[in-house]
Amino acid sequence: MALCGIDEAGRGPIAGSLVVAGVVLNKPVEGLMDSKKISEKKRELLYPQIIESATYHIVTFPAHSVDELGISECMSIALQEIQSTIKCDNYLVDGNTTFGVKNLKTMVKADAKVEEVSAASILAKVTHDREMIEFSKTYPEYDFEKHKGYGTKAHIEAIKKYGYTPEHRRSFKLKALEATLF
Repeated sequence: MALCGIDEAGRGPIAGSLVVAGVVLNKPVEGLMDSKKISEKKRELLYPQIIESATYHIVTFPAHSVDELGISECMSIALQEIQSTIKCDNYLVDGNTTFGVKNLKTMVKADAKVEEVSAASILAKVTHDREMIEFSKTYPEYDFEKHKGYGTKAHIEAIKKYGYTPEHRRSFKLKALEATLF
């Protein structure tokens, strides 16, 4: 019975897109595990192997869409799009919520336990991180290539000094800035 594993990357950053991937493995891929547990170099090596070995779909929501719709609505839309794009017997999402989408199962830490979800985790993370590296070329003073959009001290200092870019999520409240990004 085919299983579509689903995971996301970019839920917590204050800049960049939310990326959700769904993967059905058509043949095994060696070395799959939670994307957070492997190096960026290893993820980049696994990415094309997953693409070649799977049926997959990646959904991306840029910062302005995350601001407009909210994370939960973006996740719901992405999950429905993956279900309509990848026809499968079972869908398993990493985490503990289906975001109101039917015919999904959830599992906490599925990205570390189920190969299809690990593969989705890697596709989502690499897609997100590549985007942040591209943004760093346009906005070098923010060091997006280093922190990948997360709210590090250096990132917040850059926002204080240079202001916001169109890639920042303006709805995310930052205590360090004492206001929302609007």
